[in-house]
Amino acid sequence: MPRPPAGGRPLASRLRDAKGRSAGSQRWLTRQLNDPYVRAAKAQGLRSRAAFKLIELDEKYGLLKPGARVVDLGAAPGGWTQVAVRKVGPSGRVVALDLLPMEPVRGATVLQGDFQEVETERQVEEALGGEADLVLSDMAPNTTGHAATDHLRIIALAEIALDFALRVLAPGGAFVAKVFQGGAEKGLLDTLKRNFASVRHAKPPASRKESSELYVVATGFRGAAARAGAAAAPEGAAQT
Repeated sequence: MPRPPAGGRPLASRLRDAKGRSAGSQRWLTRQLNDPYVRAAKAQGLRSRAAFKLIELDEKYGLLKPGARVVDLGAAPGGWTQVAVRKVGPSGRVVALDLLPMEPVRGATVLQGDFQEVETERQVEEALGGEADLVLSDMAPNTTGHAATDHLRIIALAEIALDFALRVLAPGGAFVAKVFQGGAEKGLLDTLKRNFASVRHAKPPASRKESSELYVVATGFRGAAARAGAAAAPEGAAQT
């Protein structure tokens, strides 16, 4: 899939009319105008620049395979869903889920609901036609500007997404979730390491340098044995 071209830096664009805009709004709009990923997303019909983060993660880790069954949690506006559909092809299945309404994506099943609810999980499994090969989560909370609070919030989202993934993944499957740099994620990493053969952190090039976001990429889901072990582990027990 095409990516933003490398090479010389294009001339910076300026806002034609900044009247009535706050300084913060002007900075954001200027950054958008000069962002090669924003321009490339528009040119390629992708709904967000975030689509390139998944493209780059897939190039590095081989996550999206033809015929795979994929769940995209917190999918709106649908950039990751579009990439997944293109990568898995007509023989694959992609289910996009969000609490908010989302415009349809050709080749995907778009559901609105809370993935923590039993009925929503049933709908996802029905749409997949079986277990998932990959669960994606690019979810992030509304930020407060307080780094420690924001980190705790996004780790909580990642843990909820992981809990869902452990229930729907097929053996050998993979899980990807956004986190923020910082501490207080030992519990999440311990659970990942117990349930997956490989757990790595990644910051794709499309992730802005000033952003604290990272992605955890877990591959080689251990399947039913891991689920049984997780259920049997006493609360607070050390995990390896």
